[in-house]
Amino acid sequence: MISNFTDLGISEDIAKAMDDIGWEEPTPIQKASIPLGLKGTDMFGQAQTGTGKTGAFGTIILQRTEPKQRLPTSIILVPTRELANQVSDQLTDIAKYTGHKSVPIYGGASIEGQMKQLEKGADIIAGTPGRVKDMINRGILNLSKIEIMVLDEADRMLDMGFIEDIEDILKAMPRNRQTLLFSATMSEDVKRLAGDYMIKPKEISVSQDEVVLDLTKQYYIPVGRRNKSWALTRILDIDKPKAIIFCQTKKMVDILDERLTSFRYKVKAIHGDMPQSKRERVLSDFKEDKIEILIATDVAARGLDIDDISYVINYDMPEDIETYIHRIGRTGRAGKEGVAISFVTTEEEYLIREFELRTEMKIEKRDVPEGEEGTKDTIRRVVDYDQLSDVYGMVKFEINLGKNDGLGKVSLAEHLIRAAKIRDFAIGKIELGPESSVVEVHKDFGNRMTMDLPKVKFKNKRVTVKVVQN
Repeated sequence: MISNFTDLGISEDIAKAMDDIGWEEPTPIQKASIPLGLKGTDMFGQAQTGTGKTGAFGTIILQRTEPKQRLPTSIILVPTRELANQVSDQLTDIAKYTGHKSVPIYGGASIEGQMKQLEKGADIIAGTPGRVKDMINRGILNLSKIEIMVLDEADRMLDMGFIEDIEDILKAMPRNRQTLLFSATMSEDVKRLAGDYMIKPKEISVSQDEVVLDLTKQYYIPVGRRNKSWALTRILDIDKPKAIIFCQTKKMVDILDERLTSFRYKVKAIHGDMPQSKRERVLSDFKEDKIEILIATDVAARGLDIDDISYVINYDMPEDIETYIHRIGRTGRAGKEGVAISFVTTEEEYLIREFELRTEMKIEKRDVPEGEEGTKDTIRRVVDYDQLSDVYGMVKFEINLGKNDGLGKVSLAEHLIRAAKIRDFAIGKIELGPESSVVEVHKDFGNRMTMDLPKVKFKNKRVTVKVVQN
C-alpha cells in the first residue's frame, strides 16, 4: 500500500502513517497536487471537502518543513471551528512518524488554553481567520517564520466576510513563502486573492462530482413521509452501517434523534442551535466509534471530515445538486467505497432525474431491505395514502363486492357513502368486476375505507378492502 503513495514522491514516514490510517491509494487531487507542491510551487486547486485535499496539503507541509522549530512554519486558514479541529487531527495522524505538532486555533473556546498549547510549541497552525488575527494583534502568534500558507475552502471564507482578516494575516507573514489555495468554486474574488498573494500559481481542477461519484454507490428508495422511519430502521438493522443521516430542519433532527434513541440505537445529533462544546463532543464520539449514527443538518455537518462513514442517508431529500454532492461526499473517501441512499416521496422523484442529468451518473432505484423471516420490524410500516395517491389525491382500493352481489357502479358508491361515511365528491372512478371491484377514493378517506367499511356487512357478506399498490 505504501508504494501507492511513495510513487508520488511522498516519504516513507508519511506514507506509512497513511497506511496506518487505512488510506489505500491517492485521490485525484492528491495525484495532481502533491508532486507540484513538493517542488515548492504555488497552486490553487478546485476541490471540496471529501476529495482528500487535507492529505494533499498535509503531505506537502510535513515533507517540506522541519519539525520542532521555535516558531510555527506552516498555517492553514479554514472557515469553521469544526474544520480547524478536523484538519489539525488529520495532520496529527499523518505526522505520526515525522514529529510535527499541529495546534487548532478558533473562536468560541478559551484563548488562554490555546495560548498554553502554543507555548508548548507548534509547527502547524490550523485556525479560523478571526481568532488567528486576534492572536497576531495580541502578540501571541508570531508568523514571521511561516514557510507554507494554506487557504482551505477559500470561497466559503470570502462568503463569510473574512477577506479583510485574511489579507491582514497574509501581510503578517513572509512574502517568500509557498501558498496553496483550495476552493470549491473559482469565483472572481477567489482568483483575485490568488493573483494578489501567490507567485506564478499553477491551477488544478478536480471535479468534486467525479471524485465522489466514482467511489459512492448511489441509490434512491421511493417511500412516503409516514414510512421513512420504518425504512430507516430496516436499513440500520439489516445493513448495520456507520451512517450520517441528513435532515432538512433542526426540528426533524431532534425528532429523529429522540425516536431512534428510544429504540436504543447508538445515535446522537448535531445542529446549529447546540453549543459548540456539545457539537465537538458528538463529533469526537462519532469519530471514535462510540456512536454509530449521526443525525445532522447541512449547516452543522459542513466540513465534516471523517473517513470511515459507510452510509450517507438523505432522510429528507435536498433540493439542489450542490447540497446533494456535499452530503454524499461524507462517504466514499480515502479510496474506500461508500453508499448514499435517498428517501424520495412521489412528488420528489423529479429531483432524481435532475441530479442524474447534472452528474451524468445513474442513481439506482432500490427497495427497502428485507429482514430474515420471522423477525419483527423495529418500527411498523403504515399505509401512507400521500405516497399512494395520484396527482389528484386519489387512491385505489379493491373491494370483494361486484356484479355477482347485485351491485352496479351507482349502488356500490351508495354503499360506501352509507357504510363508511365516504363523501360523494371523494369517490372517483369505479371498475366493477364480477367478484370484486376497484374504486378510487380520495386519500383523506383512506382510513374509513380500510377500517370502517369492513365493519358493515353487505347482505350478510363480510366485506374486505385492500389498498392497490401502484
